[in-house]
Amino acid sequence: MIAPHPGRRLRDRLAQGTVVAPGAFNALVARAVAATGFEACYISGAATANTCGYPDVGLITLTEMCRSIREITQACGLATIVDADTGYGEVESVMRTVVEYERAGAAALHIEDQVFPKRCGHLEGKTLIPAGDMAEKVAAACEHRLDKDFIVIARTDARGVTGIEDAINRANIYREAGADMIFPEGLESEREFADFAQGSPGLLLANMTEFGKTPDIPAARFAELGYQLVIYPLSMLRLAMGEVMRCLNQLKQQGTMAGLLDRMQTRAELYELLGYKPGKEWDYPNTPVRA
Repeated sequence: MIAPHPGRRLRDRLAQGTVVAPGAFNALVARAVAATGFEACYISGAATANTCGYPDVGLITLTEMCRSIREITQACGLATIVDADTGYGEVESVMRTVVEYERAGAAALHIEDQVFPKRCGHLEGKTLIPAGDMAEKVAAACEHRLDKDFIVIARTDARGVTGIEDAINRANIYREAGADMIFPEGLESEREFADFAQGSPGLLLANMTEFGKTPDIPAARFAELGYQLVIYPLSMLRLAMGEVMRCLNQLKQQGTMAGLLDRMQTRAELYELLGYKPGKEWDYPNTPVRA
């Protein structure tokens, strides 16, 4: 029996109610997302760039992103939504991007209407491409996807540049071009999320990122406001790196990790997450490794 396309699995789940997709910045985190019962995960362009030591300005290549998609989707088996920034170029690049993302195992991608080099959606200083140019990218993505179930999401950053009304107008242009879902970035209140949903009816994605323009809104409230997908793109990375820095500072200052063991994942917990059962030789510290 042929497994359903991941986009079909995501579409079916969206039809049942709002889906929460935590960000997974590597395959191990993706396994943890699946192990805790989530039905989808998200791959952030910012998180992927940050873990490579770069800021979120579009420096990650299509090849690097597809490697992350393959690793994460194979590790967790979840329907995975993936950031495609500005599509890695113009319309021709978008055509290739949608094919490569789908081949790598993604269920959905989103492209945005910023000028390259892009900026984080919650920073000032962004510049938009004309809505018609973005509509061409959306149409190209829809036309060149390998399977009609693959989900094409159009993100607009207009709220922070030209205002909420332009963001709604752009969303409707992108829907007419074929977008399956709209991602309004940088909305600043529940009222704006409600107004956007009323002004652009259809599938909607909400971005719940910390330290940005959007206030903390629970996933259940987003569902009430009319949003079918809620992503948490950087939450796990921020938590992990906060703990890494605290632990490194203690090690530097005290020369020991004593007192932090109860905050660590144990070896047994790691092996359980990996589905790994070591042989008996692993139980002993000085057992020779087999050739």
